[in-house]
Amino acid sequence: MTAAHFKAAYNLEPFRPFVLHLADGRAVPVRHREFVLSLPSGRTVIIAQPDDTFNVVDLLLVTDLEFKVAPAANGKRRGRGRE
Repeated sequence: MTAAHFKAAYNLEPFRPFVLHLADGRAVPVRHREFVLSLPSGRTVIIAQPDDTFNVVDLLLVTDLEFKVAPAANGKRRGRGRE
């Protein structure tokens, strides 16, 4: 993954929460773009969590971005139905 992939996820309109999966097996949730600070090099980001902890992430160690599908209001999954 590249820093450009992270930047694209960060800039999605409307913002969709996602999870960064790291090479060491950790998963870091990104709940909102306001919780992210990008350092000037663009390679490192700091992600704040709701409990006031934070993660310092080297974007070169991110293996995957995971976007969860939100359930629809009626409890059914959104997306294409059966055809």
